[in-house]
Amino acid sequence: MFAQLRPTLVSTAALTLLTGLIYPLAITGAAQLIFPTQANGSLLVEDGVVRGSALIGQPFDDPRYFWGRLSATSPVPYTAFNAYKGTGSAGSNFGPLNPKLVEAAQARIDALHAADPGNTAPIPVDLVTASGSGLDPHISVAAAEYQVPRVARLRGIGEDRVRALVRQCTEGRQLGVLGESRVNVLRLNLALDDLRAAASDNHPRPAGVDSPVLGKTDG
Repeated sequence: MFAQLRPTLVSTAALTLLTGLIYPLAITGAAQLIFPTQANGSLLVEDGVVRGSALIGQPFDDPRYFWGRLSATSPVPYTAFNAYKGTGSAGSNFGPLNPKLVEAAQARIDALHAADPGNTAPIPVDLVTASGSGLDPHISVAAAEYQVPRVARLRGIGEDRVRALVRQCTEGRQLGVLGESRVNVLRLNLALDDLRAAASDNHPRPAGVDSPVLGKTDG
């Protein structure tokens, strides 16, 4: 009987060792060696502090920052899926004829107009709609350009300087042909804070004026 069980036990142990230990360690090691940033979550680190991931959008409601796309998970910040707390990656699933879709879009339009009453330009559609996951970290170049006057005015810096940051944070088409040019919102807002920090070194901020919290939720 042992002679019959032995091949089964040996093959099970060998496959467990191969697929459960050796293969995962080899793939993890190769990923850390070849693509360390991507393997660790494409994290954006500033002064040793992780500020977020370049792959996951963060909600911003402070008008001094660029706003990203709407998120169906907001106002709860993204975490691993938890049905009780309503977190995780999910779209609203509102159909084009659903009145709630129109209500959500109109609420965002009203918020954009309230933050920048003088801006009469057409609002790019990606500023009032969510992506399929609700966690899109990018907006279109047009959506970023629409917000430049507001951000520049509230921060007291020139629009040309803000547009230069938009260009700096613009990512081209994948492989030169796939998709459209896009702007990573978190990278852009971090660049804005870096610009202000550099200005503060030359012109110290008045006492009592604190830095807005990056990634503040709508709630």
